[in-house]
Amino acid sequence: MARVELNQITKGFQNQTVVKGVNLVIPDGSFTVLVGPSGCGKSTTLRMIAGLESVTSGEIQIGDQVVNQLPPGKRDVAMVFQNYALYPTMNVYDNIAYGLRNRGTSKKDCKILVEEIAEIVGLTPYLKRKPSQLSGGQRQRVALARAMVKKPKVFLMDEPLSNLDAKLRNQMRVELTSLHKQLGSTFIYVTHDQVEAMTMGDQIVVMSEGNIMQVAAPMDLYQEPENLFVAQFIGSPAMNIIPSENDSQTLWGFRPEKALIMSDAVTTVSTNEMITLRGSIVSREILGADSLYYVETGKGRVVVKMDTDQTVELQTSVQVCVPYSHIYEFDRDSGNRVQRREGKPAPTLAGGMV
Repeated sequence: MARVELNQITKGFQNQTVVKGVNLVIPDGSFTVLVGPSGCGKSTTLRMIAGLESVTSGEIQIGDQVVNQLPPGKRDVAMVFQNYALYPTMNVYDNIAYGLRNRGTSKKDCKILVEEIAEIVGLTPYLKRKPSQLSGGQRQRVALARAMVKKPKVFLMDEPLSNLDAKLRNQMRVELTSLHKQLGSTFIYVTHDQVEAMTMGDQIVVMSEGNIMQVAAPMDLYQEPENLFVAQFIGSPAMNIIPSENDSQTLWGFRPEKALIMSDAVTTVSTNEMITLRGSIVSREILGADSLYYVETGKGRVVVKMDTDQTVELQTSVQVCVPYSHIYEFDRDSGNRVQRREGKPAPTLAGGMV
């Protein structure tokens, strides 16, 4: 296990800077996820930690050692790639053992280590099979086992589940988080999928255009976003953003599940307690237990998340009501959070839902 620290890390390619003065502390034993859209610099940051990319400026520290000048093999890290990078002519046992043999590990010790790791990741029955005879999830486990057998200080994972189908991806997320708890090692995981980030990480680093936008625990990111980018990137569906009522310098935001849809015939509640947007339902998505309603209002289109049992017909004229206590306020120019609006407790709404 090891703490990883990045101090003013910058990476430039030709005339483009893709990582811009990043400062980050990854605690010992944490499961830290770097998340953001394609091209935000997250994979480049991971590759610099691994030693696969040089650092233009700044310092990387793993444990108590500055590693800028160390080659990948001397950093005591192990990387799991998106494409698994397995040797097709070797069976599972030999794929896992390959790195150990290169280190000069004895045949006896190699056998003990491979069998121990194979048992942990559920590969014992498949040790004699070739990668072509395995499912996608099993091949991913081989890649993990090959990393684990080195017993590194830090595991680095670059979108390792992106090639799997949705069901298997969900299963592997559970397995990876369980594996992390079992090993107690430092995991650094890169993904563009915010659902993966929210379900797996205990620390999430949100990146955009080479900068860190916010570092926090999953629910802190969701409930207390520091800026518009995080507010709209974290959460599915994204936070609704509308112009504020009286200030042209700010924008208001609210989560789809915090809004209520009321009949247009119901008397509007006091504006001291909540905002009210009048509009018409233009679309609906049924997701199972929940449904998403898209409402065209005078301040733009907003999304409201409701129980599927509460149905509202398309083209219905409605009011979208949001308590002030659930309104976020952002500076229009910088995108930074100004404050979270506070209002009176929401009343019991006479007339109920539509």
